[in-house]
Amino acid sequence: MLRSVGRRLLLSVPLLLGVTFLTFLLEALTPGNEALAILGTSADPQQVAALSKRLGLNLPFYVQYWHWLDGVIHGHLGNSAVTGVPVATTLNSHLAVTLWLIGGALVMSAVIGITFGVISALRGGVLGRIVDVVSLGGLAIPTFWLGYLLVLLVAVKLRWLPAVGYVSIGSSLGGWARSLVLPVFTLGVGGVALVAKQTRDAMLDVLSREFIRSLRAWGLASRSIVLKHAMRAALPNVVTLMGLYVVSLLLGTAVVETVFALPGLGSEVVLATSQHDLRVIDGASLYFTLIVVVVFTAADLLTAWLNPRIRSGR
Repeated sequence: MLRSVGRRLLLSVPLLLGVTFLTFLLEALTPGNEALAILGTSADPQQVAALSKRLGLNLPFYVQYWHWLDGVIHGHLGNSAVTGVPVATTLNSHLAVTLWLIGGALVMSAVIGITFGVISALRGGVLGRIVDVVSLGGLAIPTFWLGYLLVLLVAVKLRWLPAVGYVSIGSSLGGWARSLVLPVFTLGVGGVALVAKQTRDAMLDVLSREFIRSLRAWGLASRSIVLKHAMRAALPNVVTLMGLYVVSLLLGTAVVETVFALPGLGSEVVLATSQHDLRVIDGASLYFTLIVVVVFTAADLLTAWLNPRIRSGR
């Protein structure tokens, strides 16, 4: 198991380098200039050229990347060209909101999706078809449309929950929970659909295997067979899917944070993109990749715990 985790961490190094290098390359190919965005379109060309030189924008993008990478190695992500604030300070102030969103969506997807998937696999029939329909519907509904619909119905019309804004957990636990209910639900609906379908298919496959029939022949209780044996064999596939699902969650946070006016990393990246604040975008790409690495490593550990063969290194 430790060998698997070590391998995952080693593979994360080229992943981090590849993602951040690609970010710099795409920025170099994107029309626009950070200096021009700061000074405005009416600025004198000489002023723009002078600021570009001061910011290092006149250097080849790979040289800029090397300077940035050297700063990262020494613990500095640079400063925002727009605000002058260190990028790490800016991103850290928005990180908690995004982590709460992703964590809440994962918990929602796991609890509801696995429950529906197991029940539909055991009972089948109409319930199984309902899970299929709900899965297709959950994947087909656009996140931004669902978010706006919930705002209009639950927040504006019924006034059960706040429409926009975020309350920190330190300020008010109840206000924090209320501010996250609608965003987490909006972000997690697609995950519930995915997990329910994957769990149902995995459970049906495991329940048809020979060792399950043997356990039944030995007289084990059905509840023990399902909870202790079938689910343990089916869940590794579900855990792998949820690890991959985090990637789509990172993309979805930008939409959800914009709809509900949440100060997360996604909304900060949207703002930095509109302002052509490249160092913030570079830092955010590093943060997002690190989140993926951490989640995939945790998924490996959980899969190893569920699968004795992986845990023993066979």
